[in-house]
Amino acid sequence: MSKKHSNILELCTIGLITSLLCVIAPLSIPLPVGVPITLQTFMITFIAIVLGAKRSLIATFLYVLLGALGLPVFSNYSGGWQMIIGPTGGFILSFPLMAYIIGAISNARHNKKVSIIVGVIIGTLINFLSGTIVFCFATKSSLYVGVTSCILPFIIPTIIKVCLACFTGIRTKKRLRNFIH
Repeated sequence: MSKKHSNILELCTIGLITSLLCVIAPLSIPLPVGVPITLQTFMITFIAIVLGAKRSLIATFLYVLLGALGLPVFSNYSGGWQMIIGPTGGFILSFPLMAYIIGAISNARHNKKVSIIVGVIIGTLINFLSGTIVFCFATKSSLYVGVTSCILPFIIPTIIKVCLACFTGIRTKKRLRNFIH
């Protein structure tokens, strides 16, 4: 495959994945605490496994940028700068870093399954930490309120989403590798 063809394929892949993220991520289940259950973390994990560190960083950065510019791509079809500086802004801002970390660690040369699990755990912890800290600042809440609002209700849904993202991401990556080569 020529360098030019490879660059075009990479740009198209990033664009397609960013579009998919923009369509699927807004689907959410509102919760009374203000932080909804969304498909954003499922998609970020999936994208990072399929695309790897660099491409998933670019795709998720574009997603955050599009949402910050006002496109309704965040949870519950919202968008705009107010979402970035609001209670859920820490989660949103951590998506590119989360994707990069998951992609970088999961592409390690040694045991792939262990690498994916470690990458997903670290990426998810960064997402929770960032989201909780910004939530506490934005709502002037205590750390206890932040943890009970931003982490505890999401442990089981996150485990389910991460497992599904890993399962589908690994399979998709294998199929894409076979398709491209």
